[in-house]
Amino acid sequence: MHKTVLYHFLTSVPTAAAIWSILLVLALGVLTMLVTRPERPVDPGPDPAAEEAARRADLRRYADEVAVAAAGAAQTARRRREQWLTTQAAAERAWRAYDEAETIARRLAGAAVLPEPRTPRTPAEYAARERWLHRAAMAAHWRGELTARQLADVLAGRNGWDPRRHPAEQEIVLARAVRDGRRAGWRAAAEREQRAWRDAEVAAEAARTLAAEAYAAAEALRPGPVPVRRTGPVAPARAAVSSGVRAARFRPARVG
Repeated sequence: MHKTVLYHFLTSVPTAAAIWSILLVLALGVLTMLVTRPERPVDPGPDPAAEEAARRADLRRYADEVAVAAAGAAQTARRRREQWLTTQAAAERAWRAYDEAETIARRLAGAAVLPEPRTPRTPAEYAARERWLHRAAMAAHWRGELTARQLADVLAGRNGWDPRRHPAEQEIVLARAVRDGRRAGWRAAAEREQRAWRDAEVAAEAARTLAAEAYAAAEALRPGPVPVRRTGPVAPARAAVSSGVRAARFRPARVG
Protein backbone atom coordinates (compact mmCIF):
# COMPACT_ATOMS: atom_id res chain seq x y z
CA MET A 1 0.00 0.00 0.00
CA HIS A 2 2.72 2.49 0.92
CA LYS A 3 4.66 1.47 -2.14
CA THR A 4 1.66 2.19 -4.36
CA VAL A 5 1.15 5.69 -2.91
CA LEU A 6 4.82 6.40 -3.19
CA TYR A 7 4.78 5.18 -6.76
CA HIS A 8 1.90 7.46 -7.71
CA PHE A 9 3.55 10.40 -6.01
CA LEU A 10 6.84 9.85 -7.77
CA THR A 11 5.17 9.47 -11.16
CA SER A 12 2.76 12.43 -10.87
CA VAL A 13 5.21 15.02 -9.53
CA PRO A 14 7.18 15.35 -12.76
CA THR A 15 3.94 15.67 -14.77
CA ALA A 16 2.60 18.41 -12.52
CA ALA A 17 5.95 20.15 -12.61
CA ALA A 18 5.88 20.09 -16.39
CA ILE A 19 2.34 21.52 -16.51
CA TRP A 20 3.21 24.28 -14.09
CA SER A 21 6.32 25.07 -16.11
CA ILE A 22 4.25 25.41 -19.28
CA LEU A 23 1.70 27.63 -17.56
CA LEU A 24 4.50 29.79 -16.15
CA VAL A 25 6.03 30.23 -19.59
CA LEU A 26 2.66 31.19 -21.07
CA ALA A 27 2.05 33.68 -18.26
CA LEU A 28 5.46 35.24 -18.78
CA GLY A 29 4.82 35.51 -22.52
CA VAL A 30 1.47 37.22 -22.03
CA LEU A 31 3.03 39.60 -19.50
CA THR A 32 5.84 40.43 -21.91
CA MET A 33 3.33 41.21 -24.69
CA LEU A 34 1.35 43.47 -22.41
CA VAL A 35 4.46 45.32 -21.31
CA THR A 36 5.95 45.78 -24.77
CA ARG A 37 2.67 46.56 -26.60
CA PRO A 38 2.36 50.29 -27.49
CA GLU A 39 -0.44 52.15 -25.83
CA ARG A 40 -3.44 53.15 -27.87
CA PRO A 41 -3.67 56.87 -28.55
CA VAL A 42 -6.42 58.49 -26.59
CA ASP A 43 -9.02 60.18 -28.78
CA PRO A 44 -8.87 63.81 -27.74
CA GLY A 45 -12.26 64.53 -29.38
CA PRO A 46 -13.02 67.16 -32.06
CA ASP A 47 -10.41 69.84 -32.63
CA PRO A 48 -12.05 73.29 -32.49
CA ALA A 49 -9.28 74.83 -34.56
CA ALA A 50 -9.66 72.20 -37.29
CA GLU A 51 -13.41 72.60 -37.31
CA GLU A 52 -13.08 76.37 -37.62
CA ALA A 53 -10.57 75.97 -40.45
CA ALA A 54 -12.95 73.63 -42.29
CA ARG A 55 -15.84 76.03 -41.78
CA ARG A 56 -13.86 78.98 -43.12
CA ALA A 57 -12.73 76.89 -46.09
CA ASP A 58 -16.37 76.17 -46.90
CA LEU A 59 -17.23 79.85 -46.51
CA ARG A 60 -14.38 80.88 -48.79
CA ARG A 61 -15.38 78.35 -51.43
CA TYR A 62 -18.97 79.57 -51.28
CA ALA A 63 -17.87 83.22 -51.42
CA ASP A 64 -15.75 82.49 -54.50
CA GLU A 65 -18.63 80.75 -56.24
CA VAL A 66 -21.08 83.55 -55.47
CA ALA A 67 -18.54 86.18 -56.57
CA VAL A 68 -18.16 84.44 -59.94
CA ALA A 69 -21.93 84.22 -60.33
CA ALA A 70 -22.34 87.88 -59.39
CA ALA A 71 -19.71 88.94 -61.93
CA GLY A 72 -21.48 86.94 -64.65
CA ALA A 73 -24.85 88.42 -63.71
CA ALA A 74 -23.40 91.94 -63.79
CA GLN A 75 -22.00 91.33 -67.26
CA THR A 76 -25.37 90.01 -68.43
CA ALA A 77 -27.12 93.06 -66.96
CA ARG A 78 -24.77 95.41 -68.81
CA ARG A 79 -25.29 93.51 -72.07
CA ARG A 80 -29.08 93.56 -71.69
CA ARG A 81 -28.99 97.28 -70.94
CA GLU A 82 -26.95 97.92 -74.09
CA GLN A 83 -29.46 95.89 -76.08
CA TRP A 84 -32.29 97.95 -74.62
CA LEU A 85 -30.53 101.21 -75.50
CA THR A 86 -30.08 99.91 -79.05
CA THR A 87 -33.78 99.08 -79.38
CA GLN A 88 -34.70 102.44 -77.85
CA ALA A 89 -32.63 104.26 -80.47
CA ALA A 90 -34.28 102.16 -83.20
CA ALA A 91 -37.72 103.02 -81.82
CA GLU A 92 -36.83 106.71 -81.84
CA ARG A 93 -35.74 106.50 -85.49
CA ALA A 94 -38.93 104.62 -86.39
CA TRP A 95 -41.01 107.30 -84.70
CA ARG A 96 -39.26 110.11 -86.57
CA ALA A 97 -39.79 108.30 -89.86
CA TYR A 98 -43.47 107.78 -89.08
CA ASP A 99 -43.90 111.39 -88.00
CA GLU A 100 -42.30 112.60 -91.22
CA ALA A 101 -44.54 110.35 -93.32
CA GLU A 102 -47.62 111.49 -91.37
CA THR A 103 -46.72 115.13 -92.03
CA ILE A 104 -46.34 114.50 -95.76
CA ALA A 105 -49.60 112.56 -95.98
CA ARG A 106 -51.44 115.29 -94.08
CA ARG A 107 -50.04 117.99 -96.35
CA LEU A 108 -51.02 116.11 -99.50
CA ALA A 109 -54.47 115.41 -98.10
CA GLY A 110 -54.90 119.14 -97.50
CA ALA A 111 -53.95 119.83 -101.09
CA ALA A 112 -56.55 117.33 -102.30
CA VAL A 113 -59.29 119.92 -101.85
CA LEU A 114 -58.00 121.66 -104.96
CA PRO A 115 -59.69 120.63 -108.21
CA GLU A 116 -57.97 117.84 -110.08
CA PRO A 117 -56.16 119.04 -113.21
CA ARG A 118 -58.13 118.26 -116.35
CA THR A 119 -56.31 115.94 -118.73
CA PRO A 120 -57.61 114.10 -121.75
CA ARG A 121 -58.87 110.60 -120.96
CA THR A 122 -56.96 108.81 -123.71
CA PRO A 123 -55.06 105.52 -123.74
CA ALA A 124 -51.82 107.48 -123.90
CA GLU A 125 -52.82 109.45 -120.82
CA TYR A 126 -53.67 106.29 -118.89
CA ALA A 127 -50.38 104.73 -119.95
CA ALA A 128 -48.54 107.82 -118.74
CA ARG A 129 -50.37 107.66 -115.43
CA GLU A 130 -49.43 104.00 -115.04
CA ARG A 131 -45.78 104.72 -115.82
CA TRP A 132 -45.74 107.54 -113.27
CA LEU A 133 -47.23 105.29 -110.60
CA HIS A 134 -44.79 102.47 -111.30
CA ARG A 135 -41.78 104.81 -111.20
CA ALA A 136 -42.96 106.45 -107.98
CA ALA A 137 -43.65 103.09 -106.35
CA MET A 138 -40.27 101.67 -107.37
CA ALA A 139 -38.50 104.76 -106.04
CA ALA A 140 -40.38 104.43 -102.75
CA HIS A 141 -39.42 100.75 -102.58
CA TRP A 142 -35.74 101.53 -103.10
CA ARG A 143 -35.95 104.12 -100.33
CA GLY A 144 -37.39 101.44 -98.04
CA GLU A 145 -40.81 103.06 -97.87
CA LEU A 146 -42.69 100.22 -99.59
CA THR A 147 -42.21 96.51 -99.09
CA ALA A 148 -41.68 94.08 -101.95
CA ARG A 149 -45.25 92.84 -101.55
CA GLN A 150 -46.62 96.37 -101.71
CA LEU A 151 -44.57 97.04 -104.84
CA ALA A 152 -45.94 93.87 -106.39
CA ASP A 153 -49.47 95.04 -105.59
CA VAL A 154 -48.80 98.38 -107.25
CA LEU A 155 -47.40 96.78 -110.41
CA ALA A 156 -50.30 94.33 -110.53
CA GLY A 157 -52.93 97.01 -109.82
CA ARG A 158 -54.49 95.21 -106.85
CA ASN A 159 -55.34 95.97 -103.20
CA GLY A 160 -56.58 99.47 -104.00
CA TRP A 161 -53.91 100.48 -106.51
CA ASP A 162 -55.52 101.85 -109.65
CA PRO A 163 -53.08 103.07 -112.30
CA ARG A 164 -55.88 105.03 -114.04
CA ARG A 165 -56.01 107.63 -111.28
CA HIS A 166 -54.45 111.02 -111.76
CA PRO A 167 -50.84 111.30 -110.47
CA ALA A 168 -51.95 113.89 -107.90
CA GLU A 169 -54.38 111.37 -106.43
CA GLN A 170 -51.87 108.55 -106.75
CA GLU A 171 -49.34 110.61 -104.80
CA ILE A 172 -51.80 110.88 -101.90
CA VAL A 173 -52.49 107.14 -101.92
CA LEU A 174 -48.77 106.43 -102.06
CA ALA A 175 -48.04 108.81 -99.17
CA ARG A 176 -50.72 107.15 -97.05
CA ALA A 177 -49.30 103.70 -97.80
CA VAL A 178 -45.84 104.89 -96.74
CA ARG A 179 -47.28 106.45 -93.59
CA ASP A 180 -49.16 103.28 -92.66
CA GLY A 181 -46.06 101.14 -93.23
CA ARG A 182 -43.91 103.40 -91.09
CA ARG A 183 -46.51 103.45 -88.35
CA ALA A 184 -46.51 99.63 -88.28
CA GLY A 185 -42.71 99.67 -88.20
CA TRP A 186 -42.69 102.11 -85.31
CA ARG A 187 -45.16 100.04 -83.30
CA ALA A 188 -43.09 96.89 -83.85
CA ALA A 189 -39.95 98.76 -82.78
CA ALA A 190 -41.74 100.04 -79.67
CA GLU A 191 -42.74 96.48 -78.73
CA ARG A 192 -39.16 95.31 -79.17
CA GLU A 193 -38.01 98.15 -76.94
CA GLN A 194 -40.48 97.16 -74.22
CA ARG A 195 -39.34 93.52 -74.32
CA ALA A 196 -35.71 94.59 -74.17
CA TRP A 197 -36.49 96.85 -71.21
CA ARG A 198 -38.16 94.03 -69.30
CA ASP A 199 -35.20 91.75 -69.99
CA ALA A 200 -32.82 94.45 -68.79
CA GLU A 201 -34.83 94.94 -65.59
CA VAL A 202 -34.85 91.20 -64.82
CA ALA A 203 -31.11 90.97 -65.44
CA ALA A 204 -30.44 94.05 -63.29
CA GLU A 205 -32.46 92.64 -60.39
CA ALA A 206 -30.63 89.31 -60.63
CA ALA A 207 -27.30 91.16 -60.62
CA ARG A 208 -28.30 93.20 -57.57
CA THR A 209 -29.42 90.08 -55.68
CA LEU A 210 -26.22 88.16 -56.42
CA ALA A 211 -24.09 91.20 -55.61
CA ALA A 212 -25.75 91.46 -52.20
CA GLU A 213 -25.20 87.76 -51.60
CA ALA A 214 -21.56 88.00 -52.64
CA TYR A 215 -21.07 90.97 -50.33
CA ALA A 216 -22.61 89.07 -47.40
CA ALA A 217 -20.41 86.03 -48.12
CA ALA A 218 -17.31 88.22 -48.19
CA GLU A 219 -18.33 89.85 -44.91
CA ALA A 220 -18.73 86.43 -43.30
CA LEU A 221 -15.03 85.77 -43.99
CA ARG A 222 -13.91 88.84 -42.11
CA PRO A 223 -12.53 88.20 -38.62
CA GLY A 224 -14.73 89.16 -35.73
CA PRO A 225 -18.49 89.69 -35.62
CA VAL A 226 -20.17 91.32 -38.57
CA PRO A 227 -22.11 94.42 -37.49
CA VAL A 228 -25.76 94.44 -38.42
CA ARG A 229 -26.87 97.64 -40.07
CA ARG A 230 -30.46 98.29 -40.99
CA THR A 231 -29.40 100.50 -43.84
CA GLY A 232 -27.98 97.33 -45.30
CA PRO A 233 -24.45 96.25 -46.11
CA VAL A 234 -25.66 95.44 -49.60
CA ALA A 235 -25.73 99.07 -50.72
CA PRO A 236 -22.05 99.18 -51.81
CA ALA A 237 -22.48 95.99 -53.79
CA ARG A 238 -25.59 97.28 -55.49
CA ALA A 239 -23.88 100.53 -56.39
CA ALA A 240 -20.87 98.69 -57.78
CA VAL A 241 -22.88 96.37 -59.99
CA SER A 242 -25.80 98.43 -61.18
CA SER A 243 -24.60 102.02 -61.14
CA GLY A 244 -25.65 102.48 -64.75
CA VAL A 245 -28.60 100.13 -64.74
CA ARG A 246 -30.51 101.75 -61.90
CA ALA A 247 -30.29 105.18 -63.50
CA ALA A 248 -32.09 103.93 -66.59
CA ARG A 249 -35.86 103.81 -66.64
CA PHE A 250 -38.17 102.78 -69.44
CA ARG A 251 -39.23 105.73 -71.53
CA PRO A 252 -41.14 104.73 -74.67
CA ALA A 253 -40.08 106.55 -77.78
CA ARG A 254 -43.59 107.92 -78.30
CA VAL A 255 -47.09 107.04 -77.22
CA GLY A 256 -49.58 106.80 -80.00
